[in-house]
Amino acid sequence: MDGLGATQHELNPRWCLAYDTIDRHDIDRLIEWLRTYPRLTKGVVTCDFESRWSRWLSRSSSVFCNSGSSANLLMYYALLVSGRLRNKKVIVPSVGWVTSIAPAIQFGFEPIMCEADPETFGLDLNHLETLLKQHHAQTVMLVQVLGVPHKMRELLGLRDRYEFILMEDACAAIGASYEGRKIGSFGDLASFSFYFGHQMSTVEGGMVSTDDQSFADLLLMLRSHGWSKDLDPATHHALVTQHLIDDFHSPFVFYEPGFNLRSTDINAFLGIGQLEKLDWMTEQRRCNHTRYIERLGAHFYVQRPPAGSQVASISVGLIADSREQRRHIVKNLVRHGIETRIFSAGNLGLHPFWTSRYGVTSFPVADRIHHCGFFLPNHAGLTTDDIAAISQVVMEAA
Repeated sequence: MDGLGATQHELNPRWCLAYDTIDRHDIDRLIEWLRTYPRLTKGVVTCDFESRWSRWLSRSSSVFCNSGSSANLLMYYALLVSGRLRNKKVIVPSVGWVTSIAPAIQFGFEPIMCEADPETFGLDLNHLETLLKQHHAQTVMLVQVLGVPHKMRELLGLRDRYEFILMEDACAAIGASYEGRKIGSFGDLASFSFYFGHQMSTVEGGMVSTDDQSFADLLLMLRSHGWSKDLDPATHHALVTQHLIDDFHSPFVFYEPGFNLRSTDINAFLGIGQLEKLDWMTEQRRCNHTRYIERLGAHFYVQRPPAGSQVASISVGLIADSREQRRHIVKNLVRHGIETRIFSAGNLGLHPFWTSRYGVTSFPVADRIHHCGFFLPNHAGLTTDDIAAISQVVMEAA
């Protein structure tokens, strides 16, 4: 159990892993807006949020949906119906989240798992190239692990060489950057999560961003049933003309077998307020991360970001020397009211959803993360004294 099943002592409210970024001011603003009796379902506020997000990220188009997992679902399905795929092979990460891989299984892709990089815990680039040579996969799913940027210059070089489509899961990396460019602006498609406890929150919510207008149009249709009502007038009219649709029917004609993955204007309103303070919140996380590494980095195996990058982690991950050491540390954290958990999901190749279909997929780095990794809190509510106290509790048990 590694101590994770031990009785939880009273949790220090500031020492929890997920700390709400929606504060009293945000709630007061929401109440004031609600008193104007606005439209609550998806409408103009959602469009405004999408535009503001795209400007912040420096991308052409963004589509707001109901979760980061739905954002990943939309990316995969947009690829599937785009007509661009020569094959359905996709290279997926061993370290990430289940919904970085689940849509590949659900939509009949052939997922091929890649080892984790020993420094960033993203895709191991040597193993990735080996897999590309062996399988000729046309799609690669990258997870920017825990807000620590991957080695994007080298990865983009591989993309140029092997001409794959890059999906970038930045769900846990909002606000991180690489060589002055925001994480989530590198992939042909990129996903983000606004779940409670992430760098910003719309309670539940996600976003897909792209610079490819044809992908953007597909995302808009797939998010809302497969209809064209959310497209710009010229694109909508072109579809109506192409398919000889009667004007009276045109708002309710379905061009793709879509979903209903919309969020609401309530969530979008919260998102606009969060976006206004996002740079400040991510800077707090960045400073906290640095303080943790200064205190603990020499004693534990930790992620090492590439030069020229800025970290914006949602939690700080440490890798113990052994399962036994992790067990001792976790017990001590719990005893002191400090919340912890496994590092992300560990190695996804060891989870039943994967092993029951493809067998156990074991790698040295990913397995060590799985068996020895754990999280420490990181959010804007932490003080320097908090980080010192948490670090001391870790070192007492190390």
